[in-house]
Amino acid sequence: MVRKTKEDAEHTYAALLEAAEQMFFDKGVAHTTLADIASAAGMTRGAIYWHFKDKGALLQALFAQATLPMENMLAEATAYIATDPLGALRHMCLQALITLAGSPRQQRVFSILFHKCENVGEVAGVLEHELACRDECLAKFEDILQQAITQGQLPPDTDVFLSLQTLHNFTMGTMREWLLEPQSYPLASAAPAMVDMLIAGLRTCPPRVKTP
Repeated sequence: MVRKTKEDAEHTYAALLEAAEQMFFDKGVAHTTLADIASAAGMTRGAIYWHFKDKGALLQALFAQATLPMENMLAEATAYIATDPLGALRHMCLQALITLAGSPRQQRVFSILFHKCENVGEVAGVLEHELACRDECLAKFEDILQQAITQGQLPPDTDVFLSLQTLHNFTMGTMREWLLEPQSYPLASAAPAMVDMLIAGLRTCPPRVKTP
């Protein structure tokens, strides 16, 4: 009975997230009510409140699910940062784009976050969570860039801060713009050349620390 209850709760949780994802994507976060989500899931609002306190909690759960593959990818890249930091950096940027291109769920969730969500009111906490994830990613990138400098893969006067902004803006900007019109070009097949251009730029003409 305990196992059945747990399985039922997990099924309800997953069904609510799936319904929320589709409703947020179709109508936008601001125009979707908890009643809409409950109806789409074939449940009551009480079922939602059992698992989530508000729309913000639902959105955060969706974001956590969508970014899990990227978190796993960061962990995998850590294994060879010490021997080939720029290779690890390339892998991380490339896999982020390829994973997005191959995952309809990620495409929907990131479309919601980028284009269908105003970070005010009950969903304001989602922005804080997103910024925390960004800072964690930038910290990892900074460590990789420092190691690349130490190992001679980048010039010693490389401006790490500006390089970080370039990497972040390239990755997130590419995702954001591609999601506006996914049919505009095949991201998965274009991503290797795009990332290689970025890495080549860091190698041959990186932003330099200005000296007096």
